[in-house]
Amino acid sequence: MSWASKLSKPYRIDHGKKFRLKDFDPGATAQIRSKEHAKELLEKGIAEMADLQDKLYAQDRWAVLLIFQAMDAAGKDGAIKHVMSGVNPQGCQVYSFKAPSSEDLNHDFLWRTSKCLPERGHIGIFNRSYYEEVLVVRVHSDILKNERLPDGLVSKNMWGERFEDIKNFERYLSNNAVVVRKFFLNVSRAEQKRRFLERLETPEKNWKFSAADVRERECWNDYMIAYEEMIAATASPRSPWYVVPADNKWYTRLVVAAAIVDTLQDLKLAYPNVDTEKRQQLQAARAELEKRKS
Repeated sequence: MSWASKLSKPYRIDHGKKFRLKDFDPGATAQIRSKEHAKELLEKGIAEMADLQDKLYAQDRWAVLLIFQAMDAAGKDGAIKHVMSGVNPQGCQVYSFKAPSSEDLNHDFLWRTSKCLPERGHIGIFNRSYYEEVLVVRVHSDILKNERLPDGLVSKNMWGERFEDIKNFERYLSNNAVVVRKFFLNVSRAEQKRRFLERLETPEKNWKFSAADVRERECWNDYMIAYEEMIAATASPRSPWYVVPADNKWYTRLVVAAAIVDTLQDLKLAYPNVDTEKRQQLQAARAELEKRKS
């Protein structure tokens, strides 16, 4: 078992039947007891990721979609920034999904994210995603009215139906060589409060804070129920969830990097082989270059 698999596997959910969010400690750091050790491993992970991404891009067979979901202040932006710092921007696409536009609301709930799926050879990153439709829309039922669904389609079975739609969609992606990995950054309520206060007390971080963040905290328990049911219903071996401890950002970033490296390693990536005809063309080009004076 590789270091990446060993580090990320405890947080991977392939089957949700027995999943309980309370079984995952937001403050866990496993055997990594210092930031310095975590930094060394993260640098190793970033270097391996860069090499694997180069092969992914060259091979042009697979696409990888990384989905990040979390409560506010869990560290999604920072994790994406630090973990993906070594990849080639040419082969990476990042999309952040805010409140849906009027155009989005005039389409099905998967439409706006489907437009942003990564192409072959690329890594796509969704900072929030179609999962918002079974999280914030579920917790705040008034948002659902904006989607203007016919009354007959809004029922107590609706969330289960959306879970099934998402599972089918991710199965479709998997069948078309789009590898899906999903990360829930599991921050504790106490740590979220500390980070909110830090944003308020640090002028350079004031811009990150919104009064709406405090109002959302009042729905914490509802969100935890929604997250637990969502993960349990949509985890699968081909599109697993990672419930990543998020109270220590240095550990969060390391686990995310390890999961991505492990995923890319599983694809058995390699640079494309050059066939005989192409090799002859290369040899002819080399001979042409060598006989020229400059």
